[in-house]
Amino acid sequence: MKIVFFGSSGFSVPPLRSISERVTCVVTKRSKPKGRGYLLDDNEVKKAAQDLRLPLIEIASFKDEEAQRIGDFKPDLFVVVSFGLIVPKWVLGLPAIGPVNVHPSLLPMYRGPSPMQWAILNGDEETGITLIIMNEKMDEGRIMYQERTLINKGENMADLSDRLSTRVAEILPGIVDRIDEQGVIEGVEQRQGDATYTPIITKEMGLIDWSRGAAEIERQVRAFIIWPVAYTFLDGRMMKVFDAEAEEITRKGTGQGVVAGITKEGFFVETPAGLLKVREVQLENKKRMRAYDFAQGYRGLVGKVLGQ
Repeated sequence: MKIVFFGSSGFSVPPLRSISERVTCVVTKRSKPKGRGYLLDDNEVKKAAQDLRLPLIEIASFKDEEAQRIGDFKPDLFVVVSFGLIVPKWVLGLPAIGPVNVHPSLLPMYRGPSPMQWAILNGDEETGITLIIMNEKMDEGRIMYQERTLINKGENMADLSDRLSTRVAEILPGIVDRIDEQGVIEGVEQRQGDATYTPIITKEMGLIDWSRGAAEIERQVRAFIIWPVAYTFLDGRMMKVFDAEAEEITRKGTGQGVVAGITKEGFFVETPAGLLKVREVQLENKKRMRAYDFAQGYRGLVGKVLGQ
């Protein structure tokens, strides 16, 4: 069976490697220039495809002439994992067996581009992996496989993504074997009335609102650990927060964004509902460091009010 694999993020790499012996071509989003020197930053899927010596097609959209080459590989199956572009109907019709998409949520919940972030943001206790038979609508195909997993206490987006990606890599070879033997399973229609959608994450969503409770801010920090990273301001300078934990206390905070104290675990910030223990930060133009070490070197931190 000839597989064309679509993927563009680090999440895609373990699944790609797990079925690489059957993959005849990899399709990925073309790298964009980054930084002041406008250098191309090759994505992890491109690097993995090159390492595996697999043919590679890079596109910015399916209007690119390069996209026409996909059909040249006479695919039996598409496997789409964290690709980042909507695959149009004419492309979905190319594989002889069909196109399969891996989505890191319990569809029809959290359709769209950021399901893991929103599961953490909303304080969900569980998430999962769903494989669907793709159609031209976003994440609306028939479900052919689904499994649930608990979200661990304190788990951030990076850890959850790594764990789900590893699990996809474990189950994907067996599913591909089954498809090879039986063809694409008919699957079960999603319950459209239960569908929820996730918006694209923007940089502005990382700004901490200190009028919110400590537990909600902790989830924001965990959800945005990769991008855009939760941030606030200290004396007019941006400060990113990479790790934080809401203290399990019943008393309400007396202030909003007030640095209330320092321990070897970090520094504590008042919210209207509890204290937020900040454990790792990066002040603008400084290196990332333990919050305790930062606090030791920042004179007069206790009593400061964080925010714009």
